[in-house]
Amino acid sequence: MTDTKSKGTKLYKLFVYFVLIALAIVIVVPIAWVFLASVKGNAEFYGNPWSWPKSFHWENFTSAWTTAGMGRYLGNSVFVTALSLVLLIIIALPASYVLARFRFFGQKFWNGFFMLGLFINANYIVVPIFLMLLDGDTKLQQLIGHPFFMNNLWVLSLVYASTALPFTIYLLSNYFRTLPASFEEAAYIDGAGYFTTFMKVMAPMARPSIITVILFNFLSFWNEYIMALTLIPGDNKTLPVGLLNLSAAQKSAQNYGQLYAGLVIVMLPTLILYIMVQKQLTKGMTVGGVKG
Repeated sequence: MTDTKSKGTKLYKLFVYFVLIALAIVIVVPIAWVFLASVKGNAEFYGNPWSWPKSFHWENFTSAWTTAGMGRYLGNSVFVTALSLVLLIIIALPASYVLARFRFFGQKFWNGFFMLGLFINANYIVVPIFLMLLDGDTKLQQLIGHPFFMNNLWVLSLVYASTALPFTIYLLSNYFRTLPASFEEAAYIDGAGYFTTFMKVMAPMARPSIITVILFNFLSFWNEYIMALTLIPGDNKTLPVGLLNLSAAQKSAQNYGQLYAGLVIVMLPTLILYIMVQKQLTKGMTVGGVKG
C-alpha cells in the first residue's frame, strides 16, 4: 500500500513538473523569438522564421525609438504609469488601513461599496467616462475658451488610479487585517498618534502587499490600450497605442525589424520590474493569508 502511494506521489510530481516545463516553454519561446526578430534584417523574415539572425541589426531599435516616435511614447507611458501609481497609493493605503483597523458608522457600507467595484471592468465604462470628460471640455470651451480633460495625460492618470481603487483597497485592507494589534498598542503607549502609527509602524509592515499592488497595477497601466486610445485622441499617445500605429505603418512599409524592436521596447520594462521584485511579489501574495 505504501509503495503504491509512493509511486502515485512520484507520478503526480512528474506530471506537475511536465506541466510547469511546458508552460515555461510556451511563455519563454515567443518572448525569445520576438527578441531575435527585433535584430533581424527585412530579408530574413521571408525565410525560416526560426533561423538565427545572420547579423544583428541594432539600428532597428534606433529607428523605432526616433523615426517611429517610440521614445516619446515611452516617456508618456512612464509619466502616466508613475503618476497613476503615486495617486493610487496615496489614496488607497490610508483608506485600506482605516477600513481594516477602525470601527465607525458606515464601515460596512464602504467595504461593500468598494467590493462592488471589483465586479466592474474598467473597459465597460470607457464610453460614459469619455462622454463625461467631453461634456466637461465643452463647458470649459464656452467658459475659458480652452479644453482640459481630453488629450491630457494628467487626467488619464487620474482615471487609471480611480478605476484601480477597488482592487487595491480590497487587497491592502485584507493584508492590514492580518497584522497583530499589539504593534499599534505599543505605538500608542509610546505616545504615537494615529497618523504616526500608520506611517512609521503599519505602512512599513505592509510593504510586501504594497509591492504586490504596485506590480499588478503597473502591468495594468502600462499595457492599457482602450482608455488611452479613447481619452488621448491627439499626439500624446502611450506605448500600446503608439505600438499599434507602428504596427500598421511598418507592415505597409514591410519593415518588420522596427515593429519587433517596438515590441521589445514595450516588454522590456515589465520584464525588468518583475525580475527585480519577484521575491517580494511571492511574499506579498502568500503572507496575507497567514494569521499571526
